[in-house]
Amino acid sequence: MKAAGFTTLWAFTVPASRQAEFESHYGPDGTWVRLFRRADGYFGSELLRDRSDPLRYLTIDRWESSEAWQAFRRQFGAEYERLDRELEGLAARESPLGEYAPTDAAPRQA
Repeated sequence: MKAAGFTTLWAFTVPASRQAEFESHYGPDGTWVRLFRRADGYFGSELLRDRSDPLRYLTIDRWESSEAWQAFRRQFGAEYERLDRELEGLAARESPLGEYAPTDAAPRQA
């Protein structure tokens, strides 16, 4: 996977009865990844399952830059929102963990 200049992280808690469905939509060839792949500057996604709690997941989405992510949201915003509504309720909890840049690209605090 290429080195990303921008990464988004999300945490999810999924009901046991919906795990397989969740993994199919959020996994490496899932519905979200197929949408992201249509955009320039998308480098890939990972779906991680918590070893101590198999109902907790983390997604890592990598982009060339924040600008590439924003361009994706502008170009595919309607499809993004439709998919988000369609999959609503698949996770019992969903939390954005932030947007990250490599340390050599992040603005420094004084």
